[in-house]
Amino acid sequence: MPKPGKTNRSMKKRFKKTGSGKLLHYRSFHSHYQLKKSKRRKRALKVKRTLPEGDARHMMRGLLMK
Repeated sequence: MPKPGKTNRSMKKRFKKTGSGKLLHYRSFHSHYQLKKSKRRKRALKVKRTLPEGDARHMMRGLLMK
């Protein structure tokens, strides 16, 4: 019987699966060049978002989720 592949560890740290099966991720561009960004923009970048359906299918493969 074939063994399942290994989970990509870096992806496991960056994405979280919700109860409904969607993937959550943090926004990019939050860690550098903070002075030129407004407070409102930085607050918006802190919030986790759901990954679009097309991208989520590719990520599920790397995370070995169905």
